[in-house]
Order: sequence, then C-alpha cells, then structure tokens
Amino acid sequence: MADFIVRALLAGIMLALIAGPLGCFIVWRRMAYFGDTLSHSALLGLALGLLLDINMQLTVVIVCCGLALVLVLMEKNKSLATDTVLGILAHSALALGLVMLSFTSIQIDLMAYLFGDLLTVSNMELVWIAAGSLLTLVVLLVFWNKLLAISLHQELAQVEGLNVNGLRLLLMIVMALVIAVSMKIVGVLLITSLLIIPPATARHFSSSPEQMAAGASVAGCIAVGGGIAASWFWDTPPGPSIVVMSALLFMLSATLRRAA
Repeated sequence: MADFIVRALLAGIMLALIAGPLGCFIVWRRMAYFGDTLSHSALLGLALGLLLDINMQLTVVIVCCGLALVLVLMEKNKSLATDTVLGILAHSALALGLVMLSFTSIQIDLMAYLFGDLLTVSNMELVWIAAGSLLTLVVLLVFWNKLLAISLHQELAQVEGLNVNGLRLLLMIVMALVIAVSMKIVGVLLITSLLIIPPATARHFSSSPEQMAAGASVAGCIAVGGGIAASWFWDTPPGPSIVVMSALLFMLSATLRRAA
C-alpha cells in the first residue's frame, strides 16, 4: 500500500476516534453553529501563520482558542442573540482571513484548506494530528463526567458546584484544537460535519452516552475508510468523500431505526 494512503488512513482514523466523542457534546449542547464559527476562523489563523512566518497549525489553534474565549465573553452580553453573534464572527473571520491571504506573496492551494486534501498529509502533519488527538482524548477521559453533567443537566451541575463556565470554555478550546489539527483532512468548510454526523448516526442505536460516543467513533472510522476508498478508486476529493460517506451512514442508520 502506498505511503500516502497509509498516512491518510492513520490521520483520518485518529481524527475520527476523537471527533466522535467530542461531537456528542456538540450534539447534546446544540453547538453546531458554534463549531461552524470556529472552523471559519481557522482560515484567519492560516493567514496569520503565513504573514508572520509561524507554524500554521499553531496560529490556527491560537486564533480558534481566542475566538472561543471571545464567544464566551460575548454570550454574557444579552443585547444580541447568540446565533447572531456567531453569524457575525463566523463570516467576519472567514472574510478577514481571505483578505489577509491576498497580502502574502506565498502561493497556497486554498481549495485544499477549504475542502481538505487528506491524501497529501505529511509526516509532520501526522505528528500534529497524533499530538492533538492524544491531548483531546486525555481531556475527554479526565473531564468526561463533568462535561456530561453540564451538557445534559446544566442547572443540576450548577447546584452541585461545578464550574459551568470554565467547563464550557474547556470544551470550546478542545473543539478549537480538533478543528485546527483536522483542517487538512476535511477542510475548514466541512470540519463540523465530521463532528456532527457520526454522533447523530450513533444516536439511533445508543442507550447511553458512552455507547453513543463509542458508536460515533466507529461510524467516523467507517466514513474515513469509505471516503478514502472512494477517492482512490473514483478520483473524488477525499474530504467531501468522507462527509458524503458519513451522510450515507446516517441515512442508512435512520432507515434501519425506522424499520426496527
């Protein structure tokens, strides 16, 4: 098997394993639009990295985490609805990133960052993905019960003395990290779909949060394998192919659930 296929599979599977459990929190907390906002801001981080000649993954993480903090602070201001704030920040960050890219003389394949280019993942990018995945996994394991508490029963979690705002910020920062390391896999415009569709698929056959998290990881891995196979045999773009495979799995699971 070609080396680039092995790297693509490793990168995709590592992302799917952590995107599944993390995506469950996004589904439970109805944070899909927030995920879109963070993914759009990734392009701004990419532009900053190019302009300042800094590692692009690092600047993407910094920008996404900074935006997460801004969102937490702005949510306390009730003069604007949350979805309005998210819409403003998402499109402003995307547009500003595109404008900033016009000021750099470095030529990049913008389509690869918008829609992913999994088959060109390098060894160094694989290391970044592995490190980000491991860190995310550790955070989820350590804080699983607390994050679950604020996601399913926020009022009860407050009564029990949990730092709800701090845990929400932690969840947003972890989301930012995953978005940063997965940018090359499915692209900034499709990242959120990999975080949402596999958990939604697993939800049809799960009777507990843990089952849903495990099922989401499995569904994500199947989608990655199927998407890479489609890209290899039919010369389709790998990122969108993974998302399409995820959507097909979701429709199949919904059909089977209705037939049961």
